Amino acid sequence: MSALPFRFALLLPLVLAAGGCREMQSGYSPSTSAALPQTGQPAIGFNPGGPDLDRYTNSAGRYPRATAATWWQPAYSVDGFSRLDEIFAARPVPRAATPSIWRRAAAEPALTYLVPPMRGGGRQTIDGYLARNPTTGLLVAVGDTIHVERYQYARTDTQRLVSFSMAKTVCALLVGLAVADGAIASIEDPAEKYVPALRGSEYGRTPIRHLLTMSSGVQFREDYDGRDDTVKLSRAVLFGPGGAGAVRQFDTREAAPGARWYYASAETQVLGLVLTGALKRPIADYLSERIWQPIGAEADASWVIDRTGQETTYANFSAVLRDYARLGMLLANGGKVGDRQVVPADWLREMTRAHFTGTQTGRWFGYGFQTWIFPDNDGSFALLGVRGQTIFVDPLRRLVMVHTAVRPDARDPGGAEATALWRGLRQHFPHRS
Repeated sequence: MSALPFRFALLLPLVLAAGGCREMQSGYSPSTSAALPQTGQPAIGFNPGGPDLDRYTNSAGRYPRATAATWWQPAYSVDGFSRLDEIFAARPVPRAATPSIWRRAAAEPALTYLVPPMRGGGRQTIDGYLARNPTTGLLVAVGDTIHVERYQYARTDTQRLVSFSMAKTVCALLVGLAVADGAIASIEDPAEKYVPALRGSEYGRTPIRHLLTMSSGVQFREDYDGRDDTVKLSRAVLFGPGGAGAVRQFDTREAAPGARWYYASAETQVLGLVLTGALKRPIADYLSERIWQPIGAEADASWVIDRTGQETTYANFSAVLRDYARLGMLLANGGKVGDRQVVPADWLREMTRAHFTGTQTGRWFGYGFQTWIFPDNDGSFALLGVRGQTIFVDPLRRLVMVHTAVRPDARDPGGAEATALWRGLRQHFPHRS
């Protein structure tokens, strides 16, 4: 089934199935957006449909409501990925009292991009990209100006869309702030110094530095085949006891810390336990105070928690698109909001340089501190989440692209087309002095 045509509105509220306010299981009932802060003549694209509707709708043509048992399935993902903080217990990340202002370009950029051969080749436009890809939200910003803001599958600009592993980069930002605040003495410290429940375990003995770079050397298989260690981790976190017990089950050492790279979500969950132990307060509260409020977030974000109250730092952070863009712009600006240094510049430099190259990761991207590094070696980097969640950042251009999606498979090749669109944007927007 083909995508339905877009309709544009001047911030006109869209009331469609699966829209509206939500209440987290924690009992917190948020107002999703403050005062719609932007200037100029805003034009936001809302599409009640999208490509491959047969995959995402039921026999009545509606997006079926997801549950804890079904939210991951493609048929339920449109609903599940936009209200995960209602399906599972979550802790709010309160917004700023006064949101920062977005400006809007007079029109979308008229650009084309080269479609990768694996996706059929040729040239496409932004309209063509959205007609071909199960994108729920796409936002492009340069500096303080939004150039593109589109939504598909009846998603809206007030819905919190899930990050999946983009949350890992947020976790690394908080580790850096905890170091700057003196709560973490050194990233050379072993995790067990801050998490007594991990004492004597291989993860407990691993220095924080090597958790940040996914090089603990602890055996963990993350292949997304439905039987890997990611499934075991998620079950232990979302349905099991949570806490340190969720990661202690992975306790076989294959290599010395720092000797080799291997992507493992458990390492970010250990970092979350370190943060909680070091800060002695909820991570969501610290995120709100140190990042979410300083960037002028317009809406409350949320972070799914386990039964112990521990945030699932390897995934499951949710926010509205414009606030994801504010986060991306903070990173594009070297950790600054105006003249205020929110994230230490030296920490951000360490996060966004390749500690492991693309050759070492085997992923084309290099890897920094919980951050993917483009092979161009020009300072650009990415926050990546499974099934199409992305924030691309180019500090030279002060360019940010936020992309959320419901790709049906963790290894969906459509990610290559998102990168191609990003390259088209980089060609369109010049370097900024």
